[in-house]
Amino acid sequence: MIRSTASSSSARGIAAIVGVGPKLVAEEIAREEKAQVFAIRVDCADSKSVRDAFEGVHSLGFIEVLVYNANYQPLSPNPISFQNIHLDTFQNSVAVSAVGAFHCAQEVLTGMVERGKGTIIFTGCSASLNGIPGYSQLCCGKFALRALAQCLAREFQPHGVHIAHVIIDGVVASPSYCRRKSGSVGDEISIRSGEDEGTVDPDAVAQTYWHLHIQDRTAWTQEIDLRSNTATFF
Repeated sequence: MIRSTASSSSARGIAAIVGVGPKLVAEEIAREEKAQVFAIRVDCADSKSVRDAFEGVHSLGFIEVLVYNANYQPLSPNPISFQNIHLDTFQNSVAVSAVGAFHCAQEVLTGMVERGKGTIIFTGCSASLNGIPGYSQLCCGKFALRALAQCLAREFQPHGVHIAHVIIDGVVASPSYCRRKSGSVGDEISIRSGEDEGTVDPDAVAQTYWHLHIQDRTAWTQEIDLRSNTATFF
């Protein structure tokens, strides 16, 4: 997701800022796209870390697009009983999903409102809509993120700022999957046969994000869900 979103932006002439991403990723994208891509390290749950990071970003110019895609940790394939979840794990998950989005949105909204334009995209998942047994820490954070997106849309869209919440219902593919997908005919057959059933292509997600950014303001999308054509609906 980081690579695809940054590549999509830089390919269209927008300097991309990669937050929480390894410096190597930014350097690779910069070489491939021959565009400006910068990497910053930020703890989205820490207001000072976010503030310090955005001070550097603001020095580069107006922030026209914010894509918030932070998660506390990779989602475990095995559910965790509520009785076994530690309080700090629960708090950190909610902090990164929702509090981090709060901090980042506050950093960009002033400039967007002043200019009467801008796009903020929050990335959710099926846990944004449904309580899932064994994933209460994820669901609570994503529920809160969705509520924040709705509140900001109602408050700031009249000021020209597009706020969208994108629900990705599926596992976003890794770079290795994407390289394999664009490889030989045999690879394509393997993928079509169901080996990666339900996997979402990050480049396709990034393309959707771009379309959200350039939408005509008379027909803005506030929420959209994305899934593979082979996925089972939530």
